[in-house]
Amino acid sequence: MILDLHIHSKYSFDSILEPKRIIKVAKKRGLGGVAITDHNTIKGGLEAKKINEDKDFLVIVGSEINTEVGDIIGLFLNEVIKSRNSMEVIEEIKEQGGMVVLPHPYRGHKLNDEIIKTVDAIEGGNSRSSQKDNNEATELASKYDKPVVAGSDAHFASEIGLGKTIVNTKEGIKRDILNGRTELEVSLSPAYLQPLSQLIRSVKMKEYGNIPVLVMSLTIRIIRRRK
Repeated sequence: MILDLHIHSKYSFDSILEPKRIIKVAKKRGLGGVAITDHNTIKGGLEAKKINEDKDFLVIVGSEINTEVGDIIGLFLNEVIKSRNSMEVIEEIKEQGGMVVLPHPYRGHKLNDEIIKTVDAIEGGNSRSSQKDNNEATELASKYDKPVVAGSDAHFASEIGLGKTIVNTKEGIKRDILNGRTELEVSLSPAYLQPLSQLIRSVKMKEYGNIPVLVMSLTIRIIRRRK
């Protein structure tokens, strides 16, 4: 079964993707399921799960929570995570029977030994991270004997499915991941999509002063891509 375990919907501050469109695009690209991991909320995952009418397609409710050490992802959630303290976030996730994933550990994190030892899995492949960062994330997982997963970190439809976690069965996904029985396939997102998602964030958060710089950054990356 092929899964994308890191996708953002319109309920994240930096995406406009409708949950219905996420499901449609994911199925079109041959995925058997997705985890919708919106920033600090489970609204996207809950909505997608509610509208999903295909019993052969899996929607995992997740959330990417901002903490003092960086983002932490919870998968298989039933309730919103209230804390923003890293160890309390991990505790809340596990109390729900969820899975704790350390996403893109070399992008925006202040890593410490306690956190790494406590998480259930490490994101060894993230389509918005560099190949170097992904390689180092995989090495980190190996060092701490942690299983690895992959996700696109999609904020736009074109990114869905770029990061794939392949497991044996739909019924035993959590077991397969925790036992390290996964395969990863990762393609990197175009660099210009990151400032574009930050531009969306600035508009949604009414941080209009950031817009000129982000527009310039976006323009430069698009020009470089065309050369």
